[in-house]
Amino acid sequence: MQAVAVRAFGAVPELMELPKPVAGPGRILIRLAAAGVNPFDWKVADGVLQGARPHTFPLILGVDGAGSVEDCGPGVSRWKVGDRVYGQMIHDPVGEGTYAEYVSVPETAPLAEPPRTVGLLEAAAVPTAGLTALVLVDALNPRPGQTVLIVGASGGVGSFAVQLAVARGATVVATARPEAAARLRALGAHEVVEPAEVHSRVTESHPKGVDALVDVVDAGPAFERLTGLVHPDGWVLSTIGAASAEKVSAAGLHGGNLSVHPSSELQRRFTELIDEGAVTIPIESRIRLPAAPEAIAKSRAGKAQGKTVIDLA
Repeated sequence: MQAVAVRAFGAVPELMELPKPVAGPGRILIRLAAAGVNPFDWKVADGVLQGARPHTFPLILGVDGAGSVEDCGPGVSRWKVGDRVYGQMIHDPVGEGTYAEYVSVPETAPLAEPPRTVGLLEAAAVPTAGLTALVLVDALNPRPGQTVLIVGASGGVGSFAVQLAVARGATVVATARPEAAARLRALGAHEVVEPAEVHSRVTESHPKGVDALVDVVDAGPAFERLTGLVHPDGWVLSTIGAASAEKVSAAGLHGGNLSVHPSSELQRRFTELIDEGAVTIPIESRIRLPAAPEAIAKSRAGKAQGKTVIDLA
């Protein structure tokens, strides 16, 4: 089968011809229709999980996918051949990913039936970004009228978080480059500001401070400076481990670093939101598998907007 993989940590992703996996005991073989592209994919390829989990090489990239069950191994009872599934498909050993025509995963993986109202291509864009945004907004639990500042709103997580916060009645201030402003307003953002102007613009429009900060891009002093835009007793959340518990507490704020534990139940909740029309899927680019290395390079450079999906059908 064709797959995009790296031969070692830090190597350049390349299109390869690799053996088709099999459905071993307790596992299902999925014929993938599409895979979602996430920043986490190139981080895995760089070794972010090295030492924490076993890996296999060549390491096939990709966590998110959607497709149909082609075979079931001995002992499988949850799924049957022909079932359509989508979700996060990372498992041990890391490296049996979704940038491929097929993937074999444990039947206990956090999968769910895909939404009825969108195709498998759209569904593949959802799992990592959608569940992260859902857990973020669950943690904030904004009340109607509260103001949420979402930094890095043009990406997958940010685009979903904008919609979910607005759906709960929050006023959303989103940071993004000018070319993404119209799209974010269409998703419900009340204000869109350029990253370089966030401090002056938010201080001017919200002099008493915003109620919450969600930051999916900044670390170190940049993140700490942004927390100053939140009023005391407000919330701050980072998806990249940028929050210091001591500094957050000392500033009289709640929150910290977000941990997401994907599950089939969370995936089903997001499926319901899609089918109810509460969220739309912000696909920016559809590509074929040979273009995946270029998409990874674009993501690594911070130039990706919305979601990129790999069409494997």
